[in-house]
Amino acid sequence: MKIRRRNKANPEFSLAAMTDVILLLLIFFMITSSVANQSAIDVKLPKGEAAPSVPNLLSVSILPDGSYFIDDKKIEKENLENAIVDRMKNVKNQSFTIRADKNALHQDVVFVMEIAEKYKYNIAIATVR
Repeated sequence: MKIRRRNKANPEFSLAAMTDVILLLLIFFMITSSVANQSAIDVKLPKGEAAPSVPNLLSVSILPDGSYFIDDKKIEKENLENAIVDRMKNVKNQSFTIRADKNALHQDVVFVMEIAEKYKYNIAIATVR
């Protein structure tokens, strides 16, 4: 007596579901790649004509070689935070000016900005008109 199976597995594979998934991935990557390129737009920022304000009593200068100055007095990087905090203790206007040379490293400017953020000081970045 021969016993036959009625339900045989179909050896063919349907690619319809795979095609749908690939199409959705393609659409997703096309949309996200167009959004990522928007930050590469060249933007020309306007120059401001600000009214004269209260001058900051403290000025931090940064030279291209990485040296720091507080009001024309050279300060080592390790002592800069303490020097700024000491000068700002009794100041009513909790702000200072960062005067960085145009060839100064961005890292050096960010270091001073982090000090201002840590102690919630306001900063102004000096530029040339």
